[in-house]
Amino acid sequence: MQTTTIHLVRHGKVENPEHVIYERLPDYHLSERGERMAEATAQYMAANRHMSDAVALFSSPLDRTMETAAHVRDALNERRAAAEVAGNGEQGETLSLLGITQDERLIEAGNEFRGRRIGYGAGALWRPSNLRLLLRPMKPSWGESYASIAERMTDFAFEKADEFAGKAIIVVSHESPIWTLRTKLVTGKAESNVLKRKTALASVTSLVLEVGTHKLVAVSYMDPAANVE
Repeated sequence: MQTTTIHLVRHGKVENPEHVIYERLPDYHLSERGERMAEATAQYMAANRHMSDAVALFSSPLDRTMETAAHVRDALNERRAAAEVAGNGEQGETLSLLGITQDERLIEAGNEFRGRRIGYGAGALWRPSNLRLLLRPMKPSWGESYASIAERMTDFAFEKADEFAGKAIIVVSHESPIWTLRTKLVTGKAESNVLKRKTALASVTSLVLEVGTHKLVAVSYMDPAANVE
């Protein structure tokens, strides 16, 4: 049985002092802490052979994910360059330096609260005009459906599982897409309870898929930036 491993990385903490739901809005970058979180996860991945041997790096096109992906790229490429200088490549396959490939399928979930401040002013959840957006939390009614997210994420994952058969790739995305993909593969259903998500900032969710059948063989989760202040 041939498998492909997809390491899904959530971006680091975003600079957002106004507590805005930034969704897909531009110019929301990693905060200083977010940069440290991304770097901690990048160094963790560079030190883990199963992750550092990844043959491709993909990212959502948004600023926060591209910045997180840049930390991962730089850490893995530094390790590869050092190994080449040391001559370690003679013991096995020499890995090429990674670039970052953007893919729209990895983008943040659409959200009708974009640009609003949850808990503040007119954008608060408790405002009567917003109640219609909260009627079906399992779909959800406030934005892109989990079914839609699952469709684009599984389309990406299955395509890459076959394209990079027997290898590992790294994918930097967002909380909802990562968790929805995991839920779909584990349970067969896209719907999920947002309160039960396990996708911390800069965390790594690793999915092992069988090539061809796309059956989920294994799943693991790590939170390398948990103690970053």
